[in-house]
Amino acid sequence: MTELWPFFGFVFFGLFSPGPNVILLTASGARFGFRRTVPHILGVALGVGITSGVTGLGVGALLLAQPVLTSVLKTGASIWILWMAYRLWHADPARADRRERPFTFVEAVLFQWINPKVWAVAISAMAYIAALAPADQAMTLAATFSGLNLSVCLFWTTAGALLSFLLANPLAWRVFMRIMALALAGFSALIFL
Repeated sequence: MTELWPFFGFVFFGLFSPGPNVILLTASGARFGFRRTVPHILGVALGVGITSGVTGLGVGALLLAQPVLTSVLKTGASIWILWMAYRLWHADPARADRRERPFTFVEAVLFQWINPKVWAVAISAMAYIAALAPADQAMTLAATFSGLNLSVCLFWTTAGALLSFLLANPLAWRVFMRIMALALAGFSALIFL
């Protein structure tokens, strides 16, 4: 078990650092509150577990071996992330409780399939558990990613919900959402580097 501590640390910091999930959960916590963001949190935690698990079963190796698939993944991710950035940029505090809504559980799960950060961290994390059989790699990745990412999601959503108290002014709220939108758009560009 102690030989897995570097693996756990790598996964935790890989998931905790800013990326699409961190930005979206922080913004959702601020926009909709913690309670309404719970399905999003649970969807991310399950989705990263599934994505990392299939990485251990060979999908990660396939992506590395087929640059065309990697390009399709990056393009799809970039388009979706830019669309989410656009929605954050145009978010209106007056509509946050009426017409807009946080990600659903299913949307959050599905987003992880094209989230390039999750794929990158999962593929890199495999180096820590390379000695395991593929099925054991998949189970270790899935359990570790889901478990650790749940705590990461809870932290960032709580941070966003706490920030909402500072964002009572519509101008402050709009500035925060635009900063989140720019961060997402910037991440979209980083996908291709």
